[in-house]
Amino acid sequence: MGATAGAVWGRAEQQDFRSRVRGTLLGTAVGDALGTPLDGLTLAEIRQEYGAEGLNDLAVGHDRRGAVTHLTQLTLFTLDGLVRAQVRRDTGAWHPPTDLHRAYRRWAATQSDWGPDERRKDDGWLAREEWLYARRDPARACLTGFGDETMGTLDAPKNPGELGPEAAARSAPFGLLVGWEPQLVVQLAVECAAQTHGHPTAYLAAGAYAVIVHALARGESLDSAVQRALAILAARPGQEPVSDALQHALGAVRQGMPSPARVEDLAGEGTAERLLAVAVYCALVGEDIRHGLCLAVNHGGRSAVAGALTGGLLGALHGETALPPAWLAELEGRPTMLVLADDFAMEMTQGPALHGPGASSPGWLARYPRA
Repeated sequence: MGATAGAVWGRAEQQDFRSRVRGTLLGTAVGDALGTPLDGLTLAEIRQEYGAEGLNDLAVGHDRRGAVTHLTQLTLFTLDGLVRAQVRRDTGAWHPPTDLHRAYRRWAATQSDWGPDERRKDDGWLAREEWLYARRDPARACLTGFGDETMGTLDAPKNPGELGPEAAARSAPFGLLVGWEPQLVVQLAVECAAQTHGHPTAYLAAGAYAVIVHALARGESLDSAVQRALAILAARPGQEPVSDALQHALGAVRQGMPSPARVEDLAGEGTAERLLAVAVYCALVGEDIRHGLCLAVNHGGRSAVAGALTGGLLGALHGETALPPAWLAELEGRPTMLVLADDFAMEMTQGPALHGPGASSPGWLARYPRA
């Protein structure tokens, strides 16, 4: 798989990258938290509960404002798995999908265990964060996909009929591999999505989402990022539903004022490619991040997923400082997210100084064990 060689990291580049990593992770989480209270409600019920304009601020979900779901939990473990994969490269045993599968299995343990198990020395620091042991509506496909040691692959995917958007919603971190070629980013995202969502539409939507984030993290506009995704998808068998949904999103931008009805039309049955279209549309037409996220969640569909996907795009595009500070202030788990985002950025830009032929940081290898 690809490499990070060739990127020249000056101070300004490192700071910009860190801001986009933080923005992607926090944006995903804040969109997830915004949409969570609306999941399962119709548009009429949303308006009855929150007024004619719908929800425009964090509300109580899972007994608190700013609570996140399994979508954010899994996104955190995606980042953790990518750091672990990079750390393991020095050993010569490098297979990122396997490292990601191990990370997702650590998430699965949080859904069945009471709390961190100190006996598992190779878990690393993230799996010891107690707040991650809350069950937050985990999708059945994720529980069954990561429910045993067998890793789903493209040749033998888990849940081959699964069309849901959850694999896409954990895939933004693959796009943060800015030193990788776009084709390799797509390939890794697709392979890891097939571990739970084995239908081509679902795993190709995850690949498309990852490569859109990748282009944004490298400084491209959202429109050109979507065009890049369409060009890469074109060669993949089974890509038509995903490409059609992205084209539909681009077309909807030119159809007048954004509205919940237009978002519901794009969302359709709530499958992966349709929620990806919602995210692209809302990120393109939103007047600012707050407006784009509110547009994404105020419909009678999968509000948390739509918010998470949209937030990942907007965070990668604008960086963390553009996110609404009042929402970040109440976001569950924000300290963990900031540490993980900064660790990821440090590993990607300064990895050789942390674990290289010359010397290794014992503290780093304790946080991200090679085992």
